[in-house]
Amino acid sequence: MSGNNYYYGDNVSMHGGSGNTGIVKNGATGDVDPALRLALAELLQGVRELREQLPQPSAQLIDESLPVLAADAAPPQERHRALMAVAAIAAAVGAVGQPVAEAANRVLQMLSGQ
Repeated sequence: MSGNNYYYGDNVSMHGGSGNTGIVKNGATGDVDPALRLALAELLQGVRELREQLPQPSAQLIDESLPVLAADAAPPQERHRALMAVAAIAAAVGAVGQPVAEAANRVLQMLSGQ
């Protein structure tokens, strides 16, 4: 991150025409805790299953949240917002959503501990 520029993925800058080597790797795939990666995978599976049982407005919010939850390098604020949305929807639908709400809360706790 530099000034108002945000990089999520590789960033290549070339200065001059010879002797250029290296790529700045901004992907988070190697930096993500395996336990967090597993918790996110379990959450995503539960969210996809729950989505089929939701009314259209809630399903649409889930659809908007899924890409952020699935991204390895999602900005922390966006991921937090998506997790909160999923947890709220899951809690609102009662017992059928309880496992998803608990999974979302586990991921939130893991992220706050980092």
